Formats: sequence, C-alpha cells, structure tokens
Amino acid sequence: MLGSLLAALRSGDTLDKAFTEFDEMLCAGEWMFHEVRGILEGKAKPSDVREALYMKDQEINRLLRSLRTNIVTHLTVNSHADIPACLALMSIAKDAERVGDYCKNLFEVTEHGGTETPDDAYSARIAALPAETEAIFALVRTAFSDSSPKEAKVAIKAADAIRQTCDQISTELLEDQKAMNAHDAVAYSLQTRYCKRIASHLANISTAVFGRIEDLDFRKPPKPAE
Repeated sequence: MLGSLLAALRSGDTLDKAFTEFDEMLCAGEWMFHEVRGILEGKAKPSDVREALYMKDQEINRLLRSLRTNIVTHLTVNSHADIPACLALMSIAKDAERVGDYCKNLFEVTEHGGTETPDDAYSARIAALPAETEAIFALVRTAFSDSSPKEAKVAIKAADAIRQTCDQISTELLEDQKAMNAHDAVAYSLQTRYCKRIASHLANISTAVFGRIEDLDFRKPPKPAE
C-alpha cells in the first residue's frame, strides 16, 4: 500500500515532506536505541547520553506534529488525495513515536543499574536482544525506501522472533521458583518488555508496506515455541 505510493512520490508536496519526516523519525528512533544498546553492553554510561537522548525524543515529537500538519494540508488542497495512504502514514507515524518513548523507558532502566545483571539462565538471551532488535530498524527503512514487501516481511519475521523470545523469558521468570534478587528480576522483566514493544511497533510499521488500511498492525501470528 504505502510502498507503491512512496515510490511514486517525487513531487515535493506536503505528503512527500510527511514521508521524509517519517523516515527522519525512524532514523531518530534507531539512533536512540543504538545509544541505549551501548549502555546495556557496557560501552557507555547513562550520564554520557542522557541529555542528547531526551533531545532526540523531543525531535521525534516535533516531527510527528509537523507530519500531521503536512498530511492535513495535503488532504485539504488535493481533491484526489490518496486518503487510505494518508491514514496509514498517520497511524505508523504514531508507532515511530512510540519507539522513541520505549527507547527512553529502556534508558531509564539503565539509569537504575539495569545493566548489572548476573551470569545466569537468562542473561545470555537478554544480552542478545539489543543487537537483534536494532537490526530491524535497517530492515524497516529499506522496506520503505525500496518499496519492498519482501523486506517488510523479513522485518516482521525478525520482530516476531524477538517477541517470542521475550514472551518465553517473561513466562520463565514468572514460573521461576528459585530465589532471585528483586532488582535483577525487575531489570530482566523491563528489558524484555521494552525490547518486545519496540520490535512490535517496528513490525506494525512494516505492515503498511504491503497491507491494506484495515490490516494495519495485524499479521499472521508466529508459530508457538516448542
């Protein structure tokens, strides 16, 4: 849906600008996640990036407001405007804004010692989540820039794999009867929760490349883990 429209947009009108702003939102979200990943992997301290991270989140909010204005302007002055595409872009732009919010939430976990986790049955799987999640950003942006349903489906598949891993870890944590430090349990739960939500919003965005307006945010559920 949006993929084919994006390929045809080269007019420089307000809808074209809205698509550009959407890509800038994705870029900003990717930058935020990369910075938080660096903290989770011990490459930086929260204090090193806090100010820049919050400024980038404000930039995403500003882009969302401008994108909405440009879409409304386009609909107002174009009698033959593609209304479903505009509605879809409005919807996935909110997903991109939520990605920024969850990156900020994940950063706040690191501010309270969320990176100081022990070597146990969960640590290796949780440590792998940031790199796996960050890789989806590039897939989503390529899907839009190349108008590629194939790339969008790859992004959705990768997101579903992360969602499945996060759900499995959360279930194990709830059923774990062994004594666990409360701080570690909360840190694990929040990290998996926020990575899952970021992956889910990126998957929602990917559905717009090939889906219909009524199918946005919906996709075939992944097979349950054995």
